[in-house]
Amino acid sequence: MATIEAPAGKKPPPTTNRAVDTRQQGRLARLLLTPTMLVLLIVIGYPILAGTYQSLFSQSQGVDESGFVVQGDQFVGLDNYAAIFSGDSGARFWNAFYNTTYFTVVTVTLEVILGVAMALIMNRAFRSKGLIRASILIPWAIPTVVSALLWRWIFDANGIANDLLGTQVLWSTDGAQAQWAVIIADVWKTSPFIGLLVLAGLQVIPSEVYEAARVDGASALRQFWSITLPLVKPALLVAVLFRILDGLRMFDLPYVLVGQGKPSVETVSILAFLENSNVRFGAAAAYAVILFLYIVVVAYAFVRLLGADVIGDAKQKTPRPAGRRRLRTVAKGDMP
Repeated sequence: MATIEAPAGKKPPPTTNRAVDTRQQGRLARLLLTPTMLVLLIVIGYPILAGTYQSLFSQSQGVDESGFVVQGDQFVGLDNYAAIFSGDSGARFWNAFYNTTYFTVVTVTLEVILGVAMALIMNRAFRSKGLIRASILIPWAIPTVVSALLWRWIFDANGIANDLLGTQVLWSTDGAQAQWAVIIADVWKTSPFIGLLVLAGLQVIPSEVYEAARVDGASALRQFWSITLPLVKPALLVAVLFRILDGLRMFDLPYVLVGQGKPSVETVSILAFLENSNVRFGAAAAYAVILFLYIVVVAYAFVRLLGADVIGDAKQKTPRPAGRRRLRTVAKGDMP
């Protein structure tokens, strides 16, 4: 066996201009992204770390064993988290946790159905299409607090909702009717958001695909299930993911529409707000950290299980450039 070696004194081939351009573009990309990453660390990373740190302390005021006045933050470790899951606080937390999950599941399900229907309507070519699109998107443009006040007047004991139903339902009192008041108001406001994203996905589907399906005899329902839904799936999954994250941190709508002190509509965000209002910052931070972890787990599971691609085609891989040729060991008889 003999080893073919490169001739002595011969330098390796120079790096191609393409490789140099690629490295320069990479350095430029990192340079341009650095300010954005610094801003994200300041506005996202720091509050997360600060909230986690605050959750390990408790605000106390009193007299210690030596008779000295104790005032300010006292390190308590995981006591704030333990207090959340024990006693009356535990029952209240699990009720809020259930309400948060229940509101998210029900509202997102209804919003997907109505949002897809809105997108199909807005995608049709008919007269006054612009007016219809604008009217559908108006609820999404209204601030949530204003929307909550509007629906609070509608669900008043003497409001239009009871007039239309011909009953006297006390929507703002504790109970299932309060939950459905929140669900109706949230679905009315945020269904256009899903409709808008699905509409963007519908408009990139070539019309030739539907023409070919009609030639093959596919019905409208078959076209929806086999063409429309698979092609708008990326946009739909991203919209659903955003709505799930919004639903899990729901606060302003039930707080303004129904009010505080109503266990049927109390969410984890409301618990954190109430603890913060009572100057129990450590307990409030503990609620916030638990909610943050819950949202992270749900988002990760959603992306992994359903394949919601929020940053582009994650599976697409660019071909790697060919490496340098390696010297081969061959038998003498194989040499030319």
